[in-house]
Amino acid sequence: MHLLNRNISIAQFAVVLLCIPVAHGLSTPPDNGEPVVTAGTIIDPIRIDGILDEQSWQTSVAIDNLTTTEPVEGGIPSGRTIFRVIAGPRALVIGVDCHYDVPANIVSFSKLRDVSLRDEDHVRIVIDAFLDGQSGYIFGVNASGARYDALVSNRGESENSEWDAVWNAATQRHATGWSVEIEIPIQSISFDKSLDRWAFNLERRIQSNQETIRWANAKVDQWFIQTSRAGFITGLPEFDYGLGLNIRPSVVVSGSREAPSPSHWTVDPALDIGQRIGPNIQAHVTVNTDFAETEVDSRRTNLTRFPLFFPEKRTFFLEGADIFEFGFGLGGRSRQLVPFFSRRIGLFEGEQIPIAAGAKINGRIGDTGFGGLAVHSRAHQGAEFDLPASTMGVFRVRQNVLAESSAGVIAMFGDPQGRPGSFTGGGDFTFQTTRLAGDKNFIAGVWGLQTQRQDLATSEHAYGLKVDYPNDLWDLSLTYMRIGDEFDPSLGFVPRHGIHFYRIGATYAPRPSWKWLRQMRNQLFLTLYTDLAGQWESYSIFTAPLNWRFESGDRFEFKFNPKGERLVEGFEIADGVMIDPGKYHFIRYSFEADLAAKRRLNGRLEWSFGPFYDGNLHELRADLNWNVSALLTFEFSAEHNTGDLPGGQFDQTLLGTRVRFNVTPDLQLNSFIQYDTESREMGINARLHWIYHPQGDVFVVYNHNTFYSPSEAMFLGNQLLVKVRYNFRA
Repeated sequence: MHLLNRNISIAQFAVVLLCIPVAHGLSTPPDNGEPVVTAGTIIDPIRIDGILDEQSWQTSVAIDNLTTTEPVEGGIPSGRTIFRVIAGPRALVIGVDCHYDVPANIVSFSKLRDVSLRDEDHVRIVIDAFLDGQSGYIFGVNASGARYDALVSNRGESENSEWDAVWNAATQRHATGWSVEIEIPIQSISFDKSLDRWAFNLERRIQSNQETIRWANAKVDQWFIQTSRAGFITGLPEFDYGLGLNIRPSVVVSGSREAPSPSHWTVDPALDIGQRIGPNIQAHVTVNTDFAETEVDSRRTNLTRFPLFFPEKRTFFLEGADIFEFGFGLGGRSRQLVPFFSRRIGLFEGEQIPIAAGAKINGRIGDTGFGGLAVHSRAHQGAEFDLPASTMGVFRVRQNVLAESSAGVIAMFGDPQGRPGSFTGGGDFTFQTTRLAGDKNFIAGVWGLQTQRQDLATSEHAYGLKVDYPNDLWDLSLTYMRIGDEFDPSLGFVPRHGIHFYRIGATYAPRPSWKWLRQMRNQLFLTLYTDLAGQWESYSIFTAPLNWRFESGDRFEFKFNPKGERLVEGFEIADGVMIDPGKYHFIRYSFEADLAAKRRLNGRLEWSFGPFYDGNLHELRADLNWNVSALLTFEFSAEHNTGDLPGGQFDQTLLGTRVRFNVTPDLQLNSFIQYDTESREMGINARLHWIYHPQGDVFVVYNHNTFYSPSEAMFLGNQLLVKVRYNFRA
């Protein structure tokens, strides 16, 4: 399969995409009878306390015509939901009153910022302030006041929950349920000032009934965060974002010790400056960038010969991250190729590389979204490697076309190892509609990339396509990509080179009318890797003939997975255990069970077993949460792998425990302890986060690492960090 002739450059392909004729305003979603709410006016000071008792609320329009998405599409909710929207020159405020038939059944434990709220009673809102139908801001609050924010990602198929904004919310329990006030400062979001309405939707979850309620787009075939099917807020005032200036200084006091050296203390100031250039363009500058507050990665075992993918968590790189998404089909679970992987900047082989300064600009002009990023890292001398100073960057332009579709280009330069001549560029086009046959989703995309660097023998290409029909009853997809032998973008993530990749997927998910069963998911995914000459390298036939979600919220799944590997070279799968070159065919089996999150003890248990290459492998995994109270939560994770291969036997264990003290939504103390038998290291990460003001917070972080030999424990090092920052706005 060849999507591009080799005589046609990727640059030419990108130019063709951007030459598609577009009329300004064409991307505005059509008005097909979506509901409308008129924003009331803030006429008196609003105290964000969860009680809707101010005069502004009483004079605003109350909306209560919500319907269920689950368990019945378009059904009557078990509890009434009333919401109001009010706005002033500097903020948008949403108030929601949630009633229950049995208020004692409220499920809410978390108070942690950015915790997943899907398993608790909560409300979420989504706002598209550009009416492009492809992007948006998500804000959620549970009944205990835990706040969640995210960006709409992958055209509504997923959420980037690592994004954080300055906003405020509070909840209040009452005799028939709970209420919430959500305040979103205008300076925290970008918007098109020429619009007189924004796309808006509200969703509520009643976990005890496994019930989802929406104001607009109450369709099981479509996702809540698809802003092209949302309702609208009208009556918006002329917003005043002031000077649009954000100055966020911070200081980090750090003490660290690595055995056998003595302790070392430093004081490092840092500065982030953001300037709004009009209502829909933001510019950011960072100096002496620090990421002390970033949570450590969870350890994982790797039973493949390819590197694992870890997501970006650093705030500077997450702001406007949706702009840099490229290529439909590249952001899914497979992670075959991520063109711009920001963890390449400031991190190398797990070690932090100091960033001297960086600049970013992102925004929209009409139907065109754009983003640019440039970062300069300092030279670094480490025990394992030395890196020179380096300047790296990326630029992205995306043009909205045909109501819900887009075409764009991306360009990246620089190399974290200082290798000269590094450049990657390409183009993508994605067609999307949420109105196929009236109300079905359909997405198709094509993309191409070209990379070069002086140490590569030749300029190399990668290209691909994906066609997807992602709906509730049927989810069908076809993916193809070609990645060249020397396709190695310096700022990308490419675990596997020199391949053709094919995947066909089908999920049939009926909802039988049985009182005890909510939905079945029958899945089949066929995956094939070949080398560039067409000879097979890997294949997988994944099928889940039994995947049932019960009305109780529990779930059970049985998976059957024939696999094949053709190894040209052997690899070490565990310490001292080799798998030799050759052809391997084997079948893996798996049982998986989810315990409903409405219970104080919930989680997931999984057992995989069967042949593995020319031996056998048993994999046991458990993730359990124990919500002792709203104040205290324990999270346990355990993974145990036992392999018996001709090259040797191995026994791997990975343990992790989190203890969360949820004092208030603005004050949490969390500890994370990890140990694995491969490294024999125990790591402790304790993290206190105090949000003393919506614009200011304090972090206290302690890290401790110990190595355990068969005979003794050996101290490796520790670190204490205290970071204070505040966001001055004008």
